[in-house]
Amino acid sequence: MNRNYVAEICCGSFYDAKQAALGGAERIELNSGLMLGGLTPTISTLCLVKEQFPKLKVVAMVRPRGAGFCYTEEDFLVMERECQNLLEHGADGIAFGCLKEDASLDQEKNQKLIKIIKSFHKEAVFHRAFDCSKDPWGTMEQLIHLGVDRVLTSGLKATALEGAELIGELQKRFGDQIEILAGSGVNVVNACELMEKTGIYQVHSSCKAWNTDLTTVGESVSYSIASGERERQYDVVSKDLVQGLVEKVAVFGRK
Repeated sequence: MNRNYVAEICCGSFYDAKQAALGGAERIELNSGLMLGGLTPTISTLCLVKEQFPKLKVVAMVRPRGAGFCYTEEDFLVMERECQNLLEHGADGIAFGCLKEDASLDQEKNQKLIKIIKSFHKEAVFHRAFDCSKDPWGTMEQLIHLGVDRVLTSGLKATALEGAELIGELQKRFGDQIEILAGSGVNVVNACELMEKTGIYQVHSSCKAWNTDLTTVGESVSYSIASGERERQYDVVSKDLVQGLVEKVAVFGRK
């Protein structure tokens, strides 16, 4: 497969996408609700990103709720509609993932989403539902058979560095059939180490910084998503961290 070294930035808003683009990112994963692990973004957010940064490749998340990836009939009806709508409004790909109760791949649901994505000739990306699957080897083989273009994984561990051994094994066995994108805990400090250890050429990072909103905490009410000194803060993408990561990955790719 073509080895184009990529630093994909995980974004939770138009602000995040703007910082990623200004930092030199070529591709983002666009979400809402990152504190829930990433949910489907609004059509308005996607449209603004594509209007203002038309060269930025946008993979849009399709995930209707937090928690796991075993979806009810009602959940999935929403996912199908969201997938269609996001593609109609310019998404370059869709990130998705459906599992059964026993943590095996839900081939029927995934195939339906892939069919919609491929009808637009866009990228099908299986997200970190992969890291909750019971059989990574069999799951990867099934995803290849279904026509998935890329899999985002931390190697079934909390962070990609912790899961580097499995990521490397997956890359070695399947890397000529599907793209392996490593994410979770990836940053400008460890991205090159991860690529060196695993042989992958794509990393996924939030490049996280913090903004302050003083109205987060009232006299008797709190909407905090963090604690301590970050009680009145929320996470955002840092343009400077994106720029540093993009440059590091590019330099590594030229070795």
